[in-house]
Amino acid sequence: MSTIRSLFATRLYRAALSEHAPAIDADELAASCFSIAEDDEAGQDWCEENGYPGYTSYASLTDLPWRFPIFADLVKALDKHVSAFAADLEFDLGGRALVLEDLWINILPPGGTHASHIHPHSVISGTTYVAMPEGASALKLEDPRLPMMMAAPPRRKGCREELRTFIYEAPAVGDVLLWESWLRHEVPLNMAEDDERVSVSFNYRWE
Repeated sequence: MSTIRSLFATRLYRAALSEHAPAIDADELAASCFSIAEDDEAGQDWCEENGYPGYTSYASLTDLPWRFPIFADLVKALDKHVSAFAADLEFDLGGRALVLEDLWINILPPGGTHASHIHPHSVISGTTYVAMPEGASALKLEDPRLPMMMAAPPRRKGCREELRTFIYEAPAVGDVLLWESWLRHEVPLNMAEDDERVSVSFNYRWE
């Protein structure tokens, strides 16, 4: 009798940020993001020099939890989510821990995109969503085997989720998504008409 099994799982974690901590006020978090973006001249300059649409604090600020208490509360919540995901992944951490490596703000205007990329020096990466206006981009996740599929035919429309080449995950405000850092991902064109897509992304390392 023949058997067919699915091997080498790629896990995606999705939960409400408040699931592992008291609710973090989305309006206060959004106001903090815009306030930081307005004051961060170095970040604004970096975005302009590098053709980055909107704003990111990735290249300019490394101390958000120190600047605004709400970001310190956010990290406490994220620590618990990452711990839950690491348990699901059955990581043997050998007495070491997964700790926050960096945390940054993303403000993507209508028409903005964030190109496909990975986070090669981290273990777990993720994003929590602060503002997702109607038409805001989903997160696009790519099958990590794609570069090896040179001669493969395309999948049938409507094929099973685990067989799809790309997955589009549409989060809601207050959601947190986690994935292993080697998983290639991108933010497609933001189709919101007037409002920015706001998120806070982060990496965790093993130490």
